[in-house]
Amino acid sequence: MLLKETKEKLLPTLKKYFGYDNFREQQQEIIESVLSKNNNLVIMPTGGGKSICFQLPALLFDGITLVISPLIALMKDQVDGLIANGISAAFYNSSQEKIEQQAIFEKVIKKEIKLVYVAPESLFLLGNILNEEYISCIAIDEAHCISSWGHDFRPSYQQLGFLKKSLPNTPIIALTATADKATRKDILQQLSIPEATQFLASFDRKKIELVVRPANDRVSQIIKFIKNKPNEAGIIYCLSRKSTEQLASKLNQQGIKSEAYHAGLSSEQRTKTQENFIYDKVQVVCATIAFGMGIDKSNVRWVIHYNMPKNIEGYYQEIGRCGRDGIKATALLFHSYGDVIQLRKFASGASNEEVQIAKLERMKQFSEATTCRRKILLGYFGELLSENCGNCDVCNNPPQLFNGTIIAQKALSVITRLKEQEAIGTIIDVLRGAKNATIIDKQYDKLKSHGIGSDISWRDWQQYLVQLINQGYCEIAFHKSNAIQLTPFSKKVLFENEIVNLTRPIAYKEQQAIQKITKPKKAIKDTLFERLRKLRQEIALAENIPAYLVFSDASLKEMERARPLCESDFLDISGVGQRKLEVYGEDFIAEIASFSKEKIKTTKKKDTHKVTYELYKEGFSIDEISKKRNLKSTTIFSHLAKLYTDGKDINIYNFVTKEEVEKVRKTKEILENPNALKPYFEYLNSEVAYFKIRLALTIIANEG
Repeated sequence: MLLKETKEKLLPTLKKYFGYDNFREQQQEIIESVLSKNNNLVIMPTGGGKSICFQLPALLFDGITLVISPLIALMKDQVDGLIANGISAAFYNSSQEKIEQQAIFEKVIKKEIKLVYVAPESLFLLGNILNEEYISCIAIDEAHCISSWGHDFRPSYQQLGFLKKSLPNTPIIALTATADKATRKDILQQLSIPEATQFLASFDRKKIELVVRPANDRVSQIIKFIKNKPNEAGIIYCLSRKSTEQLASKLNQQGIKSEAYHAGLSSEQRTKTQENFIYDKVQVVCATIAFGMGIDKSNVRWVIHYNMPKNIEGYYQEIGRCGRDGIKATALLFHSYGDVIQLRKFASGASNEEVQIAKLERMKQFSEATTCRRKILLGYFGELLSENCGNCDVCNNPPQLFNGTIIAQKALSVITRLKEQEAIGTIIDVLRGAKNATIIDKQYDKLKSHGIGSDISWRDWQQYLVQLINQGYCEIAFHKSNAIQLTPFSKKVLFENEIVNLTRPIAYKEQQAIQKITKPKKAIKDTLFERLRKLRQEIALAENIPAYLVFSDASLKEMERARPLCESDFLDISGVGQRKLEVYGEDFIAEIASFSKEKIKTTKKKDTHKVTYELYKEGFSIDEISKKRNLKSTTIFSHLAKLYTDGKDINIYNFVTKEEVEKVRKTKEILENPNALKPYFEYLNSEVAYFKIRLALTIIANEG
């Protein structure tokens, strides 16, 4: 049972060290369970706030919290973040000098440190401090690595079961972003904590837009995508090492700072690339999945999959690298028939080949779906979404269904005439009436059905055939060189006229040739966010820490909205804790004040109607706007009339009544539409003011 005094410390501790006023979903419940010394398994999406679930309790425990983490880079990143928040933490590994290791030991013994990060392989180095005299809690991050069912199997994690036996009274909290039922059960058994409380947070990361496209001319699509997002960091995941290097080279030719990252590079090269990305020195990293768990960068705005991932768990983990700060992000996936073949080859012969193939099939179904993608994604993890998400490509551009029976009959007819021995490429060539070497050598140009689909493009045929495969009208015989074969459903289409519904292939405009950029880049708008971003970068360079450890993009956006000009208001910003207020508050408040003064000066140069509109939207009265602008109230009313005509959100009936509008309308008819306002004023016996007549005429004109 958690003591009341400890419970009362939770929110003040959260604000002081992490800068947040409230806990996210389930965080407080998990923290209370940890502090009550229960064992826990936490399944929470990347960016959902897993780390706070063990970092905050660590501050309230008497001894250290030992954090087991898979990568040195990830440990360093988390330790840097903790230190930036004023929390004593360190990571411990075999690459450190003995004097550095000894210093950590001494801090543990003197209780001057709260968290120590270590890789599972380095646990034996801890020696005498690996006991309950010093350790109050054990956190196992990326816990899916424990399970042989997990998608990122790591043998050293499977040896962690000894911890519970060695430290039976020490609570263990295991955390991961993705784990299905079988994986969760395996994790608990491996760690010898079968009774652990399980917390499953929602997997729905609503701010990530899910987009899937066929891999047609994807390099051009990627370049266009990135150019529309200047200064936004992103990761491109590729299936092969060669692809990462080739793509990075093409992006650099276009003026997009990019680097490749894969296991074939030296340790020094990988470390340098990762640091360049974390410190915002490069915009894009083209990586294999080796880049996965080492990224804790909160301001990654997008993730692209150059190839289809091998399973939904991996896809979900990787898209979780973007939008960690809760601001809008995009996950763009390219998929192709070739990806499926390649991934099936990778799975062939594996000890769990059947499981891998089944998971690949689910990933393929997700990629080729014509229904809400988030529903499919969440459903995979056992979470039901009642409504369509409205933030995926299918929801935003619903596919066009049409009767594709004739198209299906043509395709299945060609497959029949090819004796079910050819792969998709040759089938399309026959349908299109191609006369290449393969077609002529095999005399397929003599077939009766040669050219019966020449009116449909090659790429459209490719998508139609994939849809027919997905609907079960034909299948890929992977063991027969990927030949397309008929199924029992084929007969219904060929001989029983069963109706087949297909969707129109999505057309993407292709760039005929990628030419090197010669035009200068467009100037970035001088916004307060941009000013604060530059200040953050300067501070980060001076302190040699990643920029997002100073403040996240989300905090900067909130500063831009709220514009705090004193310490108490600055402390109200989400992500601003006591230490960050003390260290950075003065500089950021000064920048906000400077920008605000400049804005007041420059507003005089703006379009006068726009200035009036801005003040009106801020809630100032007509008299207040007149004083601020040193203009007559009649002039302000003329501005409002124009703004109303331009379609701006002006509640014009706040200034003129409907009865007055009707009086002006009748006068207009009687006087036969005079041009000046004076005739209206005189006819109405001075009962309606000039400015009201102007507003009434504006309303009448807008009504046609």
